[in-house]
Amino acid sequence: MNKTQRIQVLARLGHYLAAQGDYLQAVMKRTEFNNKWFTLDNQKQALTAIATEFLDENKLRNWINSYDLPEAEKPKSVGLVMAGNIPLVGFHDVLCVFAAGHKSLIKLSDKDRFLLPHLLDKLKEFDPQTADYFTIVERIKAPDAVIATGSNNSARYFEAYFGKYPHIIRKNRNGVAVLTGKETEADLRALGEDIFRYYGLGCRNVSKIYVPEGYDFNLLMETLHEFNFLINNSKYKNNFDYNIALFQLNAKPIMNNGSIILTEDKTLTSRIAMLHWEYYTNLETLEKELIKRKEEIQLVAGNVDFANIETKKLGEAQSPSLTDYADGVDTMEWLKNLQKG
Repeated sequence: MNKTQRIQVLARLGHYLAAQGDYLQAVMKRTEFNNKWFTLDNQKQALTAIATEFLDENKLRNWINSYDLPEAEKPKSVGLVMAGNIPLVGFHDVLCVFAAGHKSLIKLSDKDRFLLPHLLDKLKEFDPQTADYFTIVERIKAPDAVIATGSNNSARYFEAYFGKYPHIIRKNRNGVAVLTGKETEADLRALGEDIFRYYGLGCRNVSKIYVPEGYDFNLLMETLHEFNFLINNSKYKNNFDYNIALFQLNAKPIMNNGSIILTEDKTLTSRIAMLHWEYYTNLETLEKELIKRKEEIQLVAGNVDFANIETKKLGEAQSPSLTDYADGVDTMEWLKNLQKG
């Protein structure tokens, strides 16, 4: 398939996802039954974001053309080890490999076994030529290159197993938000989307906030209480209750509004149903701290302007664009260089 054909079939998939018809709804219900974290609402959010940001024909064309990719005369086989923390979390990698003209060997996560195979079937239905580009495997053997996503612990195994191949191996990262104390209720509600969407399980979710010294938490806690419907999910509630009990046993101070638990902590990664916070004295010092910890941070959100850090607007953490590459590694440029090898 040439570049134009690939763009066209991807755009058709985008229209299919945007419509979210009956068959796709059935696949989503099956997915929810298999994994209670993947609610219908969260799946719909993920599919809408993919259709809008990744599979819009004009956005696709501009993105792909910006790399001046040569057509791959001998497509490479790229192994993709998929994470399963949020619905279709590895779709951008699948998209990149296909857009670059290479073939994917896909190791699915047990937590997300149905959505991606269904989308690949739809691509095949739209254009049978796509069947040559995607293979779902139980084990990735002898690839030309590998993109693997997992925890810090699993990354060590990926390094040992795939280290001899050209690779991108991703570890734990987190989103952080910087508040100034001037945020409106609407701003804080948008922050709630960054915190709570996908139950906080994504690497783009805000797991920690930085607040100025003397920050008044009242409006924040009141606004985040609007997300207390999450407690209706037994898995979330179990984590919430466990964390409350754990902190009470250890006599550690917390704030609790019935939907999330806040605690002062310098670490970036927080437990499910928890949010870490830390004071800062001034934005210049904070920027230096964030730069120092850039290997732990996926994104920074907030209504602030840093000289050397790109910030996302509050509420946009879970709507990445085509050029929002995980861990800041330009996957398309990597694939372009792979093509030369």
